[in-house]
Amino acid sequence: MAEKAPRHALLRVSPAGWAAVLETRPEWRAEPLLAHWAERGWPLVARRRGECEAGGGIAAGLPLPPAAGKRRIAVLLPGEAVTEIRSPLPLAEALPAAPPDWRPVLEALLALGVEHGVTPRVFGSLAWAALTGLDYLGPASDLDLLWPALPPPRMEGLLAALAGIEDRAPMRLDGEVLRPDGSGANWRELQAGGAEILVKGADGVALHPRAAFLGVAEAA
Repeated sequence: MAEKAPRHALLRVSPAGWAAVLETRPEWRAEPLLAHWAERGWPLVARRRGECEAGGGIAAGLPLPPAAGKRRIAVLLPGEAVTEIRSPLPLAEALPAAPPDWRPVLEALLALGVEHGVTPRVFGSLAWAALTGLDYLGPASDLDLLWPALPPPRMEGLLAALAGIEDRAPMRLDGEVLRPDGSGANWRELQAGGAEILVKGADGVALHPRAAFLGVAEAA
């Protein structure tokens, strides 16, 4: 039985557990994609718990594709409904779902990961397109990336290279750098080099010294 999951983790939900969740929200049962989401083997994603969400359960969600209204669905899953917790999707596995004009940038990002010995991962539209086969991507879609935090000298090099890749990208690069504890900061904010950065954790968002955020990776 799962009790918690880190932000951005992919959650497999049993069909019976998902049906029980839908029973609490009758308005969702008429949406064909939601009604059969778990039966198709599609995951949900672990998210930060909202300020008004009390009680137990794993905070999770999913976005419907644009053709289904692009509505964001937020739920609290009972632990017994979650059958598997996986890391976010590696960028390499999402490559087949990407538009052709994205491919050179994605290859450059994969090469950057190899250079620094890390695995870039994706969330957002590209990840959902790859996980479900549905059409989540449009002309204005961002590429949402997750990078593990590295010791400061290496992290600075990765961030500088990432900014250089974005300069020639046909899409906006967004996403986070994640610490070992699952908290994360926007890569662009880290790259800007300010003294304080906004850090998102499982229980909220707060300002932290940039040096302290990167220092966790240095000590890991």
